[in-house]
Amino acid sequence: QVQPVESGGGLVQAGGSLRLSCAASGRTFSNYVMGWFRQAPGKEREFVAAIDWSGAGTLYADSVKARFTISRDNAKNTVYLQMNSLKPEDTAVYYCAASRMMSVTGSHFTSWGQGTQVTVSS
Repeated sequence: QVQPVESGGGLVQAGGSLRLSCAASGRTFSNYVMGWFRQAPGKEREFVAAIDWSGAGTLYADSVKARFTISRDNAKNTVYLQMNSLKPEDTAVYYCAASRMMSVTGSHFTSWGQGTQVTVSS
């Protein structure tokens, strides 16, 4: 099992950038698909991006494609989410999660972090 811990959230103006990091404890990090999800106030949690074990395969939600980039460094047990051209509708708590399978479905992810707040002002 790995336990994710997110960092890097904050307040940014529309059009700006942020990079989220997720450090995962455990010696089997490279055995897990890692994903980012987000939940805005009053809305359901939604998939943002996922990256496979090697980092060669990625999935993105249509709403963030071409603006967000997910990457990982297995030597550092860390996954990143680079967010560019941020919009007010990107405001949410962002969660990092680990899964044994490549998926966009939250229920397939078995370990979750506590979340980090991202707020985009207009």
